[in-house]
Amino acid sequence: MNDWLLVAAMALVTFSIRYVLLAFSGRIQLSPTLVRALGYVPPVVLTAIVVPAVVFPDGETLWLGWQNARLVGAIACVFLALWRKNLLLTIAGGMAMFWGWGWLVGHLR
Repeated sequence: MNDWLLVAAMALVTFSIRYVLLAFSGRIQLSPTLVRALGYVPPVVLTAIVVPAVVFPDGETLWLGWQNARLVGAIACVFLALWRKNLLLTIAGGMAMFWGWGWLVGHLR
């Protein structure tokens, strides 16, 4: 029973925080500097999630070698994104490079 109360309380707190911000969103005027700064939040958060997963694939050891398929796929994503500026192509190309490189390196061993 305590587990259900904890989950319900967490849901209530989460809903309350979001509801209050949404309820007052039309009445709050943010400065242009803050709006411009908030535009950097999604890339920074995505970078903070992706980079450790790429360079620390096992969670502990830094791996920057050519055999790291995650790193090769991520580098391919960066080049594709800068070259074509197409999100779907970037994702598909990066995954293809990741899988292909992983398969190639696995067969070279």
